Amino acid sequence: MPTELVFRADAYATACSAVVTGLDEKGIICNRTVFYATSGGQPGDSGRLIRSDGSVVPLATAVFVDPAKTIIAHVPAEGAALPAAGEAVRLEIDAEPRLNRMRMHTALHLLSVVLPYAVTGGSVGDVESRLDFNIPDAGLDKEAVTEKLNALIATNAAVTERMITEAELDANPGLVKTMSVQPPRGAGTIRLVEIAGLDLQPCGGTHVRTTGEIGRVVVTQIEKKGKLNRRVRIAFA
Repeated sequence: MPTELVFRADAYATACSAVVTGLDEKGIICNRTVFYATSGGQPGDSGRLIRSDGSVVPLATAVFVDPAKTIIAHVPAEGAALPAAGEAVRLEIDAEPRLNRMRMHTALHLLSVVLPYAVTGGSVGDVESRLDFNIPDAGLDKEAVTEKLNALIATNAAVTERMITEAELDANPGLVKTMSVQPPRGAGTIRLVEIAGLDLQPCGGTHVRTTGEIGRVVVTQIEKKGKLNRRVRIAFA
């Protein structure tokens, strides 16, 4: 049965009640969760599972167990006493890393607006993140990119989401900016994240509600990774 993804309904939620539905080789599966599972360059959340007797199971991360990315397993610390199927539990994430990743992930969407080139890779971090681009002409200026990026952040544009069918995405392939990561198929629908007036693309990650919540960022490095490929790193200012 698919996991109810509480973080999709509310990325700011840091805890929820749940029921253990089973134990997978990858971890503990519950009927619902606030834990984001590793995907799309964004790490899975860490945190804890609190059992019905009050004991705490540290959780290192969360991962998807199926190709369609509908079922999440919570990866416990080695040696932890595991709950049984049917047990009522409470799930709590480490809130500060999650919020920083929400800010960073949204900033990367804006970076793809400032640099409107094919994205070949990326990584979302707590304090630093990156996108890799295929750019036909080199000579990017860190200060100029930083200025343009912060100007978009300062618009305080609303960040929203909506669902479309896989057929609708197939009819609009230009929505997909990433060459290395394609939206998961099999669930029938695809999640779009829109930054009002600025960006629209498929994404399963967590984001802030407005670009102003990102805060100022700075382009820390632009690396040449190949004939065309450029790696652009950003960090909180």
